Amino acid sequence: MPALVPTDFVGRIVWLGHNADRDAALETRSLTHMDLSFAGYEGESHAGLTRRSDSRVVAQYPRGTEIRNTRQLSILSAEDLAAIAADMGLDRLEPSWLGASVLVEGIPDFTHIPPSSRLQGERGTTLTVDMENRPCSLPAKVIEAARPGFGKAFKRAAAHRRGITAWVEREGRLDLGEALRLHVPDQPVWPHLEAARGAHTS
Repeated sequence: MPALVPTDFVGRIVWLGHNADRDAALETRSLTHMDLSFAGYEGESHAGLTRRSDSRVVAQYPRGTEIRNTRQLSILSAEDLAAIAADMGLDRLEPSWLGASVLVEGIPDFTHIPPSSRLQGERGTTLTVDMENRPCSLPAKVIEAARPGFGKAFKRAAAHRRGITAWVEREGRLDLGEALRLHVPDQPVWPHLEAARGAHTS
């Protein structure tokens, strides 16, 4: 019995981008295709088999600890991006302003697809979902520069709409317009999840 179940939810890639130097700028530059190895996209600032830990895992490791890189890619949905823009009072947001690697459309509530789900391309290229990405203040600076007066509204509007982080499980190429099929773990939600979260925050 398969542990991962193919679904009828299919997204289409509507934008691809990469960032060569995150220290210089957050913005990503558009691509027509993306050749992915197990380390991610060559030349991307988030590529690599390992990475230095950051604020997302500060409860597990001292900042800067070398760990497995499960955030090689930042994937957003066009629907979430449009909702963020609408809540901010903007007509649109560019995925490059948020440092996106991949923008997909067609999968509902994309930011909350289950961790460990797979997004599989038409040639078998497969991305594994790590977890929900969290809004931070960095895109606000880019947005403010492009649309003065709107940057501060980003973090609140992007809550639970920021997409997911992912890593490459099967190497291959992704193209603009390509379909990505969602595969989800055949596993029930752990019934003690809310209690565990409550114990941490209380």
